[in-house]
Amino acid sequence: MGRGRVELKRIENKINRQVTFSKRRNGLLKKAYELSVLCDAEVGLIVFSSRGKLCEFASAGMNRTLERYQRCCYTPQDRTANDRETQSWYQEVSKLKAKYESLQRSQRHLLGEDLGPLSVKELQNLEKQLEGALAQARQRKTQIMMEQMEELRRKERHLGDINKQLKNKLEAEAQGSFRAIQSSWESTALVANNNFSVHPSQSNSMDCEPTLQIGYHQYVQQEGTTVPRNIGGGGGESNFIQGWVL
Repeated sequence: MGRGRVELKRIENKINRQVTFSKRRNGLLKKAYELSVLCDAEVGLIVFSSRGKLCEFASAGMNRTLERYQRCCYTPQDRTANDRETQSWYQEVSKLKAKYESLQRSQRHLLGEDLGPLSVKELQNLEKQLEGALAQARQRKTQIMMEQMEELRRKERHLGDINKQLKNKLEAEAQGSFRAIQSSWESTALVANNNFSVHPSQSNSMDCEPTLQIGYHQYVQQEGTTVPRNIGGGGGESNFIQGWVL
C-alpha cells in the first residue's frame, strides 16, 4: 500500500520538526552532490536552520559560485556602467603611474643622474631649477640663523636682568650684614665703656705719672701726722728706724 500525500505545512511539534529538518537536509545535500557529479554541474547550496545554523555545499567553492552568480544576474545596463567605471579607474591608474614615473625621472635629474638623454634646453631649465632651489635654501638658512641669533640675544638679556637682580640682592644683604655687625660693635663698645668708667678722684690719682726711687730715702714727716713712739722706751725719742724705701 503506497504512502498518502503529505500536506505541506509547518510542523507544530518541535521535536518532529527538528527530526524532519535533519533528514531532509541530508537528503538535499546528497542530491546536490549527485547532481554535480553526474551532470558535471556547478552546484551551490546554502541552508539556514530555524536556530540560525548554516549548512552549505559547493562543488566548485562557494565564493567562486557566488561571484559567478552575481555576474550572471547583472543586467546589460549595469554591466555597461560597470565596464565604464572600470575603464575610468584604469585610465586614472595609468595617469598616476605616468606621473609617478615622471617625478622619478625629475628626481634623478636633480640628483645629477641620467643626464645623457637631456637636450641643452632641458639642461638649462634644470640649471635654473637648481639655482632657484639653492637660493631658497640659502634664504631659509639665513632666516633660521637670524631667528636663532634673536633668540640667543633675548636669552642673554634675560640672563643679564637676572644677574643684575641677584647682584642688587647680594649688595643689599651685604650692607644689611655690615650694618648689623657695626651696630653690634657699637653696642659692645658702649657696654665696655660703661663697665670701665672710674671715679673722678681715681682719675686724678691715675693721671700722676708713677716714679720709681731706688736707694736710701730720707723720711719726711708730713704735716699733721704723728710718728708712733715706742711705748716701752723712755723720753721723747722715737725708735722708728728709717730704712730703704722702694
